Amino acid sequence: MVKMSYTQSPHLYDNEIEEFLKTAKIARICSHNKDGTIHAVPVWFDYDNGKIIIGTPKASRRARNIKHNNNVTVLIDEIGPPTRAAIIYGKASMDGEDMDKVAHSIFSRYMSEEEARGYWKGLSELTEWVKIIVEPIHIASFDYSKDTKYLDATKKYIS
Repeated sequence: MVKMSYTQSPHLYDNEIEEFLKTAKIARICSHNKDGTIHAVPVWFDYDNGKIIIGTPKASRRARNIKHNNNVTVLIDEIGPPTRAAIIYGKASMDGEDMDKVAHSIFSRYMSEEEARGYWKGLSELTEWVKIIVEPIHIASFDYSKDTKYLDATKKYIS
């Protein structure tokens, strides 16, 4: 039996990507270590005016990496099945301005307003924080819920 080649499921349309980025909960930011390896870490984030906003300690590995190479990849996915994801290739910049506002907008996606304020108060006492702003250059995506071959091949094995 010869198997058909299978490459990729259908993509998300622009309006679907926009909605997905507003509602997804976890991002994985990938930056370049000095030795050429990739540093990947899960993070909370906000999506604002077409940009991914991430708070991080100023001395974190990702912040240090972005200082020497601002090319990043951000993966935002939804556990399935069926799975869907957006892979954002972009340029990152950092600054420490408006961190109270930034932290509030990020944390309030995950907890109540009151909890977000308290959470940030505790974190801000630990160390100095900066925001990472990822400006997308290219967004690739996939949505297996639109893939009839995938759905037909898997539906008989899962409920």
